[in-house]
This record gives sequence, structure tokens and C-alpha cells, in this order.
Amino acid sequence: MATTADHLRSTLDGRWREVRERVRAELSGSPDFAPHYTPDLDEARAKTLAQLRLLASNGYAADGFAKDHGGTGDAGAAVTSIEMLAMSDLSLMVKAGVQWGLFGGAIENLGTARHHEAYVKRLVALDLLGCFAMTETGHGSDVQALETTATYDADAGEFVIHSPTPSSRKDYIGGAAQHATMAAVFAQLITGGESQGVHCFVVPIRDEDGNDLPGVHTSDCGYKGGLPGVDNGRITFDQVRIPRENLLNKYADVEPDGTYTSPIDNANRRFFTMVGTLVRGRVTVGGSAGAAARVALSIATRYALQRRQFNAPQAEDEVLLMDYLVHQRRLFPLIARSYALQFAQNELVAKMHEIQSSADADPQEQRELEGRAAGLKVANTWHATRAIQEAREACGGAGYMAENRLTALKADTDVFTTFEGDNHVLTQLVAKELLTSYADEVRGMSPVEWMRFAATTVSDVVKKRTAAQQIIQTILDTRQDNEEDGSLFNRGTQLTMFEDREQYLLSTAARRLQGAQKREENPFDAFNFVQDHVLHAAQAHIDRVVLEAFVAGIDECEDDDARDLLSDVCDLYALSVIEEDKAWFMEHRQLSVERSKAVQRGINERCRSLRPHALTLIEGLGVPEALLGSAMLDGPGTDTVRKTQIFR
Repeated sequence: MATTADHLRSTLDGRWREVRERVRAELSGSPDFAPHYTPDLDEARAKTLAQLRLLASNGYAADGFAKDHGGTGDAGAAVTSIEMLAMSDLSLMVKAGVQWGLFGGAIENLGTARHHEAYVKRLVALDLLGCFAMTETGHGSDVQALETTATYDADAGEFVIHSPTPSSRKDYIGGAAQHATMAAVFAQLITGGESQGVHCFVVPIRDEDGNDLPGVHTSDCGYKGGLPGVDNGRITFDQVRIPRENLLNKYADVEPDGTYTSPIDNANRRFFTMVGTLVRGRVTVGGSAGAAARVALSIATRYALQRRQFNAPQAEDEVLLMDYLVHQRRLFPLIARSYALQFAQNELVAKMHEIQSSADADPQEQRELEGRAAGLKVANTWHATRAIQEAREACGGAGYMAENRLTALKADTDVFTTFEGDNHVLTQLVAKELLTSYADEVRGMSPVEWMRFAATTVSDVVKKRTAAQQIIQTILDTRQDNEEDGSLFNRGTQLTMFEDREQYLLSTAARRLQGAQKREENPFDAFNFVQDHVLHAAQAHIDRVVLEAFVAGIDECEDDDARDLLSDVCDLYALSVIEEDKAWFMEHRQLSVERSKAVQRGINERCRSLRPHALTLIEGLGVPEALLGSAMLDGPGTDTVRKTQIFR
């Protein structure tokens, strides 16, 4: 008979729950995928590659590729399965994501039949190991400004790949240091003396013996803050020649005589269409960070259910850590945020699957997907950084021991706030999309250009609900609001507070930009002056989207007990967000002083009410015991921990 935890896990797993269960079974059932601490680079890299080959032999990558190329074409399942690897080893997750998601995704999504036939089956089976050479020493998030060139030589029918400056070196590239023999290289395409912008090329970089090919120079990034199993490296090109056919030419091509052609006339739209097809990587990074946070919180909560500290008056036993309110306040709000973010991630993956499975995806929906992916990548990765650190501290000295895994999780996920775009840059991207109402005219505009455009648009942005629109609207229409503490537990009140904050921040940001334009201030200075306001508006939007996703997730739960528990967890998430931005709510008279105090009381109340369900909640997060990888939990087993939950 299914338990409440089973219902929580099934609901949180979402549409691809069968994929999640299959991966849990595969990873838990094999010692080859047990979490491990392997700081030695050579050993860690060898182990990660061996694990990747095991996955390949089991057909792990098939979901990520079209049926015509030997796959299943299930984009949602592909993202989900790679995300789940984070519960075992983040190096493996990154390695798989680079090989099948980034390198393979570039070839499948940007290439045509000639590339699919030549490379896809080989890279799926790992007969061809590749890397994704986009980031340069001088340019990371600003992809349009990459300096590597690909100059077409019409006489030879070849492109010449070249690194013209020290800052054009491809940097931090996973696979470039050792394993990759081919790279998907992003470079400025130049033909007939004219640059056509950034395009992607397939460039061999090593021979079968692992030696650099002529003109290619690779080097090893060496030890990093984490991810020892990923062989990050650097690449420079010195007049490297490749056939004309190595241009991934789905969206643009060069004829033998050098004539440039593209079905998309606008250069900016063409660029963003190309990079938009690679959104899967950003979705995966966010989801994997969320999975790592769930592992850390599962470890810390289980530890708090077995570790005792200090005697209570007139009690024989010392007090469990989980029985202290301060400990509950450390962990329960983060657990609540993990639930909230996973529901939002589920919606994002479903939307990505829908768009990438469509033969004729709507451009506006594609742009909205990119903005949502950026926002949730930011939310998930910052949450992982915060949650893993809190989990480490909550376990005291034991949490600092490598054998208990938390330090490795912290080290491995730290760079996720930079992967697939710096979080502040991505937050600004979210704001840009909101302030311009997803208008075609602003695709590819510089901050100065889009600031000018935003100043002339209507400030009130019509917000599209991501899921359960009818349910949420009903909640809003029937809400009851008053100055008593209980109103803060009213879902309609919570939704309204989140929506009002977002709308106010967006409209006032637009008005400030418009005012700067009227005063004819320097456009960059004007934008720079309100940048903190713009970022705050984007954060408010992300918070609102996540809360609405949580509400929709609760509605999908089929078990009454689990649904009630999720409702309490949702309260805790909403009140925690309000508490974090309490100063804004008070400054704008959405919270009185007394009601502000009620927020804190409400959080305490929800922590106390959730205390008896601590183990149920973390079991609902779906991390198998076999994948916790923490020696300090080897003492009391689950049965003992469960008794501390029920009979405390």
C-alpha cells in the first residue's frame, strides 16, 4: 500500500515519474554508480568515463535524439534522466550533459542530414567523444561577441578556424583536456570579407592516439573547485582548416563560391534561433542543481533525526536536533523551496518537450521558454548553493568530513551559478523579456537599445500563468483578506501579494526608464542606475511563477493526506519568500508592522506542524538511501529514524 511519502514522491516526480523511477533503480542497484569521493584527477576522470560508457551500453542517451537517428525523441525524458544523475555524481551528470546534451544537441539541432548520418550514432554510443567549445577567456555570457573566426576560403572550399587574440582561447571546456576528439566550435563566420555572426562548426581536435591535430593546441585546466571527473581544458586554433560541409547548416549555409544564405534574414533573430535550440542545457543545469540540493537536505534531515545534543530538563535522553525550532527553521524552509522549485522545473521541462517536439514551434513560445529556463536556472542554482551550505553547517563537524558527501556537493555545484550563463546576467535576461513584453523587435538588442525600447512600451505587462490557470484564478477570486494572522495562510492572499509585488516592480522600473529617456540622459548610465530595480523585478517574477507551479502541483496530488501536507509546505515556501523581502512589503504598505510579525509567527507555526512529518517530507524528495553516500547515516537505519519521527 502506498504511503504518504510515496504519494509525495509520485506527485513531485511529475510527468516523467517512470523515467525517474527507472534511473533510481539503475543507479541504486549498481555499485558502479555509488556516490564516491575521488579527488585525484586521473582516477576521477577515468571513473567518470567508465560510468558514462556503462550508461551508453544501457541505451541511456536514446531519449535525447530523434527517432530517425536511432533515438526515441523524448526530450523531456532526456533532460530528466541526466538531471537524476546528479543524485549519484555531479561529474557524471556534467560529462553526460556535455557529450549528449551540448555536443550531441548542437549536431542534432543545428546540423542537417549529412551531420546526423556522420556523427549522431557514433556520439550516442561514445565511439565519438566530443566537447562544446563556446566559452572564451574574454567572452562567456556575451556569445555574440566571441572572437574565434571561421573564414571561408572559396578556392579551397574550406573554413579556416583561428584564434586571433589571447582572449579568444576556448576556456573551461568540458572534455577538451583529455577525452574529446572533436569539438562543436562557435565562431564568427566570415565569407567574402564580411562577418555573418556566430555559427557552429564541427572541428576535429585530436587523433586516435589522443594527440592534438595540426594547428590545434589543447591544455588542461587542472584542479578546479569541484567536478574532478570532468576534464575541463582550453583550446586555441592556429589556421585550422576544415571542409565547408563542417558548418552546421540548418539555419545558414555557405555555397562553394562563398555565397552566404539563410532562411532567416534578420541576423539577430537568426542567432537567437540557433542558440535557442540549445536551451536544453540550461534546463538541465537548473534541474541538476535542484537534485543536488535535495540530496544535501535529505542527508542533513536524516542526521537531525538521529543526532542528539543537550539534555532537556527532567528528561533522560538528550534532545534530537530536529526538535529544536531553530534547526527546523534552518531546514524546513529549504525543503519547502525544493518542493516548490521541482514543481516549477516540471512545468518547464514539459513546455520544453512540447516545443522541441513540435515541427513548427511558435517563436514567441520559444522566447518565453528561454526566459523561463533562465529564471529557473538562477533560482535552482542559488538555492543549491544556499541549501547545501546550510545542510553542511546543520551537521556540524560531521558535515565537514568528506566521507559524508556534503563538502563534495558544495564544491561540485558551486560553479552551477556560472554554468550556462552567470546568474545576474540571466536574471537581467528575464527582466528584459518582461519589460519588452516578448517583442520581436528587441531580440539581440544591447542593454542600451532595449532600454530605449522599453521606455516606449506600456509598463503593465500581461502575465501568462504557467499552469492550472483556472484553479489559480478561482483562488484569487474567492480569497479572503484581513489583518489577522490567519489571512497569511490564505492561498489567494499569498498569490495576490506575489503578483502585486511583481506588477509594481515591473511598472515602476519601466516608468523610471521612460523618465530617464525623457530627460535625455546617457542611455547606459540611465540603465545602469536602475539595474538593481530591474533585477528585483525579475526575481519577483520568478518567485510568482514558482508559487503558481506549487499550487498547480498540489492540485495534481491524488492523496488527501499528501495534499494537505503539500499545502502546509506551500505555506512555508510563500511565507519564507515574503519574510526575505519583508522590507519591500512594509515599505510599500503591503504589510503592517503587526502583520509583519505574523509572518515570522506563521513560519514558526508551519515548522512545528511539519516536524512530525520530517522523514516523510524528505522521502518525498525522492533520493534513494543507496544514493545518499553519507557515512554518518550508517548508524541508525531508516527504521530507527522513522521512530524518532513518530514517537518523539
